[in-house]
Amino acid sequence: MKKIVAGIIAPVDAGKTTLSEAMLYQTGAIRQLGRVDRGDSFLDPDQEEKRRGITIFSHQAQLQSQGMQLTLLDTPGHVDFAAQTEDVLRVLDYAVLVVAATDGITGYTRTLFRLLKRYQVPTFIFVNKCDGLGADLQATLAQLQDFSVSCLSFDQGLTDDVVEQAAMCDDDVLASYLDQGSISDDQVRKMINQRKIFPVFHGSALKNEGVEQLLEGLRKWTVEADWPSQFGARVFRISHDKQGNRLTWLRVLGGTLKAKQALGNQKADQVRVYDGAHFQISREISAGNCCAVTGLTDTFQGQGLGQCTDSGRPFFQPVMAYTVTTAANQVQQSLTALRQLADEDPLLRVIWNNELHEIRVQVMGPVQLEVIQQRLHEEWGIDVQFAAGSILYQETIKQPVEGVGHFEPLRHYAEVHLLLEPAPRGSGLHYKAQLSGDVLDLSWQHQILVALQAKQHRGVLIGAPLTDINITLIAGKGNIVHTVGGDFREAAWRAVRQGLMELRQCGACQLLEPWYSFRLTLDQASVGRALTDLSRMGGQVNSPQQVGSQTILIGAAPVSMMRDYAQTVRSYTHGQGQLECVVDGYQPCHDAEAIIAAAHYDPVSDLSNTPGSVFCAHGAGYPVHWDDVPAHMHLPYASDVMDPK
Repeated sequence: MKKIVAGIIAPVDAGKTTLSEAMLYQTGAIRQLGRVDRGDSFLDPDQEEKRRGITIFSHQAQLQSQGMQLTLLDTPGHVDFAAQTEDVLRVLDYAVLVVAATDGITGYTRTLFRLLKRYQVPTFIFVNKCDGLGADLQATLAQLQDFSVSCLSFDQGLTDDVVEQAAMCDDDVLASYLDQGSISDDQVRKMINQRKIFPVFHGSALKNEGVEQLLEGLRKWTVEADWPSQFGARVFRISHDKQGNRLTWLRVLGGTLKAKQALGNQKADQVRVYDGAHFQISREISAGNCCAVTGLTDTFQGQGLGQCTDSGRPFFQPVMAYTVTTAANQVQQSLTALRQLADEDPLLRVIWNNELHEIRVQVMGPVQLEVIQQRLHEEWGIDVQFAAGSILYQETIKQPVEGVGHFEPLRHYAEVHLLLEPAPRGSGLHYKAQLSGDVLDLSWQHQILVALQAKQHRGVLIGAPLTDINITLIAGKGNIVHTVGGDFREAAWRAVRQGLMELRQCGACQLLEPWYSFRLTLDQASVGRALTDLSRMGGQVNSPQQVGSQTILIGAAPVSMMRDYAQTVRSYTHGQGQLECVVDGYQPCHDAEAIIAAAHYDPVSDLSNTPGSVFCAHGAGYPVHWDDVPAHMHLPYASDVMDPK
């Protein structure tokens, strides 16, 4: 039996969970159709999901359909929980992207399409709610083809028109088509698997229309992967069951996972195969299948086990920070509970300030905060409030620099030279060594790279996290007698900061802020007001689009300026306007000078991130200010981005 793992993904209210329910019902996996609005759907078992009528956590279901064993992973649709969707994408064979014909292509749909491309997930598309008021099937298909001309309607199978369009998507297939006048099913499967074709199906999940055609498409046009014999797996979710057991959800991508098997320094205890809220305990799981494992305490979402490496930097990052207030006798209990919630949600980050005895959380948005607040109350009996949120800024650089760090108190020695170069926006920090083992021992090079990755580096403008920089080890020196553990760490961290200070001095450091991608729908009478507001907020707006009596404005604007704008839109459009915002990465801060001035950040006084170095003379170590380090360093500059002093 062909085994496929497919994820159901969509913006909120597109009918994603309803489609999952219909697929389960159609294949006999469930006997009665549940409803999201009634709170009895098979794949929304959590009480908070039932209360809100949305999917908050990813869930798993099993179905069989005429020779196909399909594992469905239903994912959250709300952008505040998008990190769970992103983690699921990493383990899929195929995705089913659900689009509501009544809403068309939303900003979050566009984001999901980019994520599918990022993780190279072959994708089927189900246009839902085709019977809804205002549904426009042709317009929706045209919008999909704006993403890719390879979005082809498969409702009627491989008609002559579809075959001709499909042939145009691949040069080799086109040559075969022109020669033979047809293309084979295997060619179609290969093009779908290579994301050269995106089959589109239409229907109404609520009325179970078009669902069988989608299932038939999955049966016919998917291909089961070939798995290696060596064990490998990837984690896509962390949760806790009602008894408090920590569950590591993973997909086995090679070999076999057995109960009691050692995974690093831990051991898989129970191996569970879930179907909705129910599970069966299995003795082993073969490659291609998903399961939840107990007994693992330090796993994390995106982690690779066995031969699989960890996933890279996620697309979604929290953009707001809040201070948590609670009763004095519940602070430590709140911290413990929040850390467990953060274990389950990658977009919740919990920070404890020991000096202020204060908890801060970093999140994506208000719905996520509401869910956190409700879960703390119901599961731990803790009542918390969140102080007014602040923006999470980041810092980067605009030109290369060579940073130098030296650490030489008495009986210690290390010098490190790092080349810091700007990297593409959203790429994060990347580290490598470009140095011969004859110049610096490879074990010392490894120590430096490990030390660099162990720290969250801070910028020198307001002390915000550093991002989008390639950091290369280009020179270094140790002493076989005096270099001990930690010396290269100190030198490497100081080299990063010293290089940043050089750039700050010449205005080449840059403050970044999160931006929204927005879609604003309103009547013609309100367009002038909206354009004025967006201009004042520093937004970028594309040419207005007219759809019937409505005008659609699409663009981008800073989160700091637009986060409360939905209420304003409702006010001046008398409840008729609709604003949809999706966090779309970081861009240069629109009011950087004001933010930097208000921060009053002194990078030299930040002793945990000092840019200065320590040298030794006459048997004693002495500090050297960052701008005097080049004159004292023992190695010459190793790159051509600096003029030797």
